Order: sequence, then structure tokens, then C-alpha cells
Amino acid sequence: MSLAALLVDHPFGDDEPLLHTVDASVSAGAARAEAGAMAAHLREAGVQPGQAVAVQLPNGPSVVTAMVGIWLAGAVFVPVNARATKTELAHVMAVTEPAAVIAPDGITSLVTARHYPPGAAFVLWTSGTTGTPKAIVHRHADYLELIDRVLGPLRAGPDRPSGKPPMPNLIPVSLALNAGIYNALFGLRAGAALVIMERFDTATFAALVRRFEIRSTVLPPAAMAMLNDDEAVRDLSPLKYVRSITAPLPPRPARRFMDRFGVFVLNSYGQAELGEVIGWTAADAKAHPEKLGAAGRPHPGVDIKTVDGVLHVRPPAMAAGYAGGERLDDRVDAEGFVDTGDLARIDADGFVWIDGRVSDLINRGGNKVFPGDVEDVLRRAAGVDDVAVVGVPDERLGEVPVAFVVGTAAVGELDALCRRHLVPYKVPVAFQSIAALPRNEIGKVLRAELVARYRGTAIGR
Repeated sequence: MSLAALLVDHPFGDDEPLLHTVDASVSAGAARAEAGAMAAHLREAGVQPGQAVAVQLPNGPSVVTAMVGIWLAGAVFVPVNARATKTELAHVMAVTEPAAVIAPDGITSLVTARHYPPGAAFVLWTSGTTGTPKAIVHRHADYLELIDRVLGPLRAGPDRPSGKPPMPNLIPVSLALNAGIYNALFGLRAGAALVIMERFDTATFAALVRRFEIRSTVLPPAAMAMLNDDEAVRDLSPLKYVRSITAPLPPRPARRFMDRFGVFVLNSYGQAELGEVIGWTAADAKAHPEKLGAAGRPHPGVDIKTVDGVLHVRPPAMAAGYAGGERLDDRVDAEGFVDTGDLARIDADGFVWIDGRVSDLINRGGNKVFPGDVEDVLRRAAGVDDVAVVGVPDERLGEVPVAFVVGTAAVGELDALCRRHLVPYKVPVAFQSIAALPRNEIGKVLRAELVARYRGTAIGR
């Protein structure tokens, strides 16, 4: 089935409000009509089935209706961040070759366009934390499976239950990102309304949670850190569960969030090519509070193993491949397991603990340093607001760890703290002050950028 059916066949009646923002609502009937009109406009503009259409609109209901309209026209959705620079937009255009662009001022037709394979739904990008982001092509049927593998354990099926409709799905991230699109489609598949934030801020998030009686939602770690640090936000009721998206939340800030707001943090794990493959259920959260910090357990139908400490996953379905010509099947072994490139441990109860990217692992003269181990220690220090540890080149040892620290902590205290809790080879050779860590749109630290910034000018060492 086409993902367009998630809106077209949504169980809400035409008069029921379906797409909400902080100050407006769009009914299900109006959303369906807008999507149909968009499909007609695209056909009139010459867009053919199998061609792509780029969408660069502010976060809101119009992105959802444009996305569905593209699918109704048989085309492929290419989301573009509304704040993307001309250079970033040009890169998207060059890789995806769309037939048209939808912007606030209308539809612009392009001269040349590529045709995508049958069943292609949209193009998304990898996070690009360690290199150039890759454009991933997702198919309608496979992406629906990604949604249902997580939705299945939560309810018996996609049909709307009798009585009260499902709780709205709060979307606190951009609909130009996989996390935003996934959670929007997840909500529609569950028969729920969507509450879309134009951009994340703590006060608006807290207000929307109260207004729509949100009991569970998703947040990236950076957003939870903002809520932890905002003294004006004292209560998030009736919120009970937050699923950490884009990256697991380390135990220390997760515990702080739980203690402050009474909200349990459910980590999860996935990749843009695979969807979410590992996560928590509410039952696991109640039965295993001591596992806080784990990514969770594999979803039904997902097989996992570790090979030399690296997580390999065999999901029921995954992305079709990359739009830029890179080969996804280069990462797949003879048994169908995908090399995720992430270091992991699987404990006796089947919970998966992610230790970081293989590419982030620091090899200090043959000794392996996990950045997360060092970061967890440094977060204990008063005056450390944020921290990232990266490996920088060293002529004698190959690589050495350097800590980039946001905050007012004294270097001597940080060094002493590390020496008390870490073996000597894990102690950073330098602590560099930085106003803010460079992050991408989903809050992941751009470690390659930190390595590039390092010039050997340590503070206090």
C-alpha cells in the first residue's frame, strides 16, 4: 500500500481536527483536500510518477499534506530543511534530481529529473556525523513495516479502537528529518492526531503536553538536556514516558530527567537505513529499572548478534539503497545481517548496550578508549554543561583523547576526576573550552568537526 493511505484512509471524520500546531488546527477533511489539490498541481506542473519533488516548507501541517500529495501523484518526497543554505539546497538537488520544488511561494518545475524505482516513497539523509551525509531511498511497503514492527507490540493492530480516540502524537522535531517523518507517519498509522511543533522550545513543549494530555512522546537527548536546564519548566504532567530518539540518552542525564519530572526515559536504537530495531516497552521499564541506559531489546522479527564487538542486525525490511550510488548491500553479510558500525554489548537478559561508533573509538597506542566512558566521568563534575571526547592524531601513539568542555569547570579538577575513575590511557591529554558543541539537526555531536578544530592548544595542560 502507499503511505498516502495513512492520511486518505485515516479513521477521523472530515470534521475532526487532525493536524495541530500551537495556535491552529486542520481538520481531517481539509488535510485530505489539501493533499489532493497538491497532487493535481504537481501533475499540472508536469511531474510524472516515479520522479522526485523536493519540499522546503516551515515545519507544520503543510509539510504533511505536501508529502501525501506527492505520493498521490505517484512521486517521491524529498524533504529539505526550511533553513537550509543555498549550498545545502544545491547539494540536495544535485544528488536527488527532483522534477519540482515546493516552497512557500509555490511550485517550481525543473528541467531535468531522474526516475526512481517502483515503490520508492521518499529520500532521507544519514546523520553525517563522521562524513558526508548519504541520501537513503525508502519504499512505501518497507517503511510501513518499519512502523508496524514498533506499533505491533503497543496495540493489536492499526484499526481505531472504539470509544476515545488515541492520544495525539507530539512531533517535536523537524519533518525534514527521519525522526520527524517517522513519528508523523507512526501517529497516522495508529489512528491518532498529530501535534507539530514549528521548532522546539521548552515552554511550548510543556504547554502542548498539558493541552493535549500527552502521556508519552519522543525527544532527542539535546531537547531533554534543555528541559533539564530550564528552571522555568517545573512540571511535565501528565507525561509518563519519553522515548529517546536519534541517540540513546546516557544514564546520568536520563536519571536527572526522571528525578526532576517523574518521567521514565525509554532509549531505543535504529539507523536511517534500518528504522528502529531495538527499544523498550513499558513492561520492560517497570520490570528492569536497573537497565536504565540500555538501548532496549530487539523488536519482534529483528535478529541481532555482535561480531568482534560490533552490532549486526537482520531486520525484516530496510531501505532500498542510496540515491547517490553508494551500495547498501556492501554492509550485508551472507546471512542478511547488516553491519551497523556501532559497538555494542548484549547482556544475559537480551538488553543491548551501545558503546559508540567504531569510527569514534580512539586507538591510543593499541589501547581502546570509548569516548562515552570518559564523557560519563566528566559529566559528574560541577560546571560541566556539555562534553565530547574525540581522538586526535598523534605521531607517537596514533591517536589520543581530547575533551571539549562546555561550562566553567576548572581543568585541574577535570583531570583529577578522570585520574580517580579511569585508567591512565583513557585520561584526555587536553581539555579544551568551547562555547557549544557542534551538532547536526537531530542533536548529534559532529565529532569530525571537533577533530578539525583541534590545534593542540590545550587549556591547563
